Amino acid sequence: MSQPPAAPDRADVIGMLASFGDRRADGVAERIGSLELTWLITQVEERYAVTLELGDAELAQMSTVSGAVAVLHDVLAGSVHG
Repeated sequence: MSQPPAAPDRADVIGMLASFGDRRADGVAERIGSLELTWLITQVEERYAVTLELGDAELAQMSTVSGAVAVLHDVLAGSVHG
């Protein structure tokens, strides 16, 4: 049985966000807008073959790149063991 990929790090999250609107990574702001967040969640679900069930607190925390990295790490680590 193969090991699932590690949760996305900061560079991965920025890369996924950059693909929204076909931007360069250095064009991605720390703050994540609602459309960007929707895009990011979709990208993570496709890449990791999971369905993310995020509550309001988690979604609010994902309003920044740093927050998104932390939430995705926690959620994906839980899905590996769940």
